[in-house]
Amino acid sequence: MALDILALASFYQGPAMNKMGLKADASKKPVVPSKSKLTTIEAKRIMSVLEEAIYKVELVTVLSYVASNPEDMEKVLGEDILRAVRELLQEEAEMEEEWQLRDLDVSIEVQKSSLLPLIQQIKDSTKNVLRLLLSKPQAAGFLQMQTLGRSAGAQKFIDSLRELQGFLFEKLLTSPMEAKDKAQFIQDINKRNQRNQEVIDALENELTARRKSREAEVEKENFVIQELKTRLHQVLKFSESSLLRTKQEAEKQQKVDFRASQARVAKIQQEILMLRSQFHNLVTENREMEQALRKKKYKVETEIENWIQKYDTEMGEKQEEYEDLDLIHKEEKVQLEELQHRHDVLLEEFAQVREEREILAKRRLEAEQEMVRMVRAATLIQALWKGYLVRSLLRSKKKKRGKGKAKGKEKGKDKGKEKGKSKGKK
Repeated sequence: MALDILALASFYQGPAMNKMGLKADASKKPVVPSKSKLTTIEAKRIMSVLEEAIYKVELVTVLSYVASNPEDMEKVLGEDILRAVRELLQEEAEMEEEWQLRDLDVSIEVQKSSLLPLIQQIKDSTKNVLRLLLSKPQAAGFLQMQTLGRSAGAQKFIDSLRELQGFLFEKLLTSPMEAKDKAQFIQDINKRNQRNQEVIDALENELTARRKSREAEVEKENFVIQELKTRLHQVLKFSESSLLRTKQEAEKQQKVDFRASQARVAKIQQEILMLRSQFHNLVTENREMEQALRKKKYKVETEIENWIQKYDTEMGEKQEEYEDLDLIHKEEKVQLEELQHRHDVLLEEFAQVREEREILAKRRLEAEQEMVRMVRAATLIQALWKGYLVRSLLRSKKKKRGKGKAKGKEKGKDKGKEKGKSKGKK
């Protein structure tokens, strides 16, 4: 079944990509199917049959791996499937042996006709194995995952089937009008390819013509280069003669310079002798000065050592004195801290006493002020009382005086009356 499906790949018409032209019309695009899913039942059945065939091929191509690893597969597949797989592989081995034993001179058709019963038996065994595997989906899924046990040819065959599935799916999605448009599109591409090929031929002809012209220019340039080489050769000859003449002049100048250098060397040697004598004199003078300076240095060093020893002794005494004073200072510091503590306590007590005295002074001042107010009030009250008493006494005296005058008047009246009476009587 898988081989029959694989034969459908010849019906797929694809564009000749290796013959595409240089120019492409942007207005014309490849025909894309308008549908993305299959709608007809026939198309769905065709795709389901192809998918089932691919699934079965994937299972069949792993059977050799199952037979080579029976211990690992027995737990998953079961004994009945393993037995059927062994029978199938045994039948295939028998067919291969008979095929090899056949005479090579016999035609293939005759050999196939003689092997038809065995081929039919292998087909039946394969169907039996597939039926057993499909009855156990878990075992079939496990075998489908064993891609490492599949040979390269089998994997390539499965990939071809997958590719055929894609081609067939695209073919089933394409309607007759779309197929016609696609064919027209391919024809247009071929025409453009032909036009582009003509352009390429014209460009190639132009390129050959330009190459010829370029070769002619190169020949001219080579001729010019050859002339320049001859001129360069002449220049080299002339330069060799001038070089020889320059070399002779340089040798003469070298001899003159050598004589002058010998005279300068003699003069320099005399100067060296004179400078050596001066150097010897300076060395003797410097040695004497060095000895004097060394003596002075030794004297200064001895004085410095004496001063250092004196300094060390004085500093030792000062250090001892400092340590004694430090002890005294620490003791006095402790005493000072104690006195300071006592002073702080006394200050606190003095502050409390001063506060108490201030409070007592305030109270005393307030009492004195109160006493002054009371005294003033008492004196004022006494003064008012005395004034009141004086006024009351004065009033009483005035009343008494008024009463006495009234009595005197009455007495005078009485006396006058008596006198009048007495005068009347007289």
